[in-house]
Amino acid sequence: MVAPDLLAEGFEKNRPRLRAVAYRMLGSLAEADDAVQEAWLRLSRADASEVDNLAGWLTTIVARVCLNMLRSRKARREDPMGAHVPDPILSPSDGTTPEDEVLLADSVGLALQVVLDTLAPAERLAFVLHDMFDLPFDEIGRIVGRSPATARQLASRARRRVRGVDVRTPDPDLGRRREVVDAFFAAARNGDLEALVAVLDPDVVLRADGGTAYPHATALVHGAREIAGRAMAFDQPSPALRPALVNGLTGVLVTVEEQPFAIMAFNVSGGKIVEVYVLADPDRLPQLNLAAVGQS
Repeated sequence: MVAPDLLAEGFEKNRPRLRAVAYRMLGSLAEADDAVQEAWLRLSRADASEVDNLAGWLTTIVARVCLNMLRSRKARREDPMGAHVPDPILSPSDGTTPEDEVLLADSVGLALQVVLDTLAPAERLAFVLHDMFDLPFDEIGRIVGRSPATARQLASRARRRVRGVDVRTPDPDLGRRREVVDAFFAAARNGDLEALVAVLDPDVVLRADGGTAYPHATALVHGAREIAGRAMAFDQPSPALRPALVNGLTGVLVTVEEQPFAIMAFNVSGGKIVEVYVLADPDRLPQLNLAAVGQS
């Protein structure tokens, strides 16, 4: 049993892990914070005598809240479609903070978050809780209202989807990765199409998300020349680039007239850019930790 006066302290100790669970479940930092806050509200109303394992109790509550959010998202037909880019984790360009490390443990890159967004709610929950947080299937089964055997099958189906995606490992040298990204922007500024193509892998993929405000900016584009052509056509006046890490990838915060315009992340593997992610949704950008790269 946890004494009532220790519940708040215990909750704060568990908050980083709960936020990590919710982020991987939802792919949205704002919704993850809502789920964690809901867990606190339920804890504050709970009978302390009913809470024997505070960490497990809170994880179960957050998981159930997230499952309801995912199911509601599906029911409203608001499941991510097309070129949706999940909320990115921004860190200083020279390395991630301890708080970010909790969110990004198990290599929760943008590519994995994109795949998780395609899973059914129960599959996503089973995979995240078992494969990322080591919860047993009997507990997962109780959360989703299924048997442990069915929970195991849900996680297995999700695992096959995740493993079926070709994820290129970023090069380990941060300095070299930054040089490649800087070369990309220099070529774009100079209007040098061939220099752009030279830093892009032939099979590079661009995923851009402009949200409901800029649906014309939302696109899924394949191929070096197609993406180079789009980079050449970027016509915002005097964009400024603030270096950052974006879910561990080399990236930038793009500002125009000192206002946040987009977050870009580049997966540099084998010395070439193999993936590009662009989040240019003005409704979501203010909800992110832009202060991590010197933008409040």
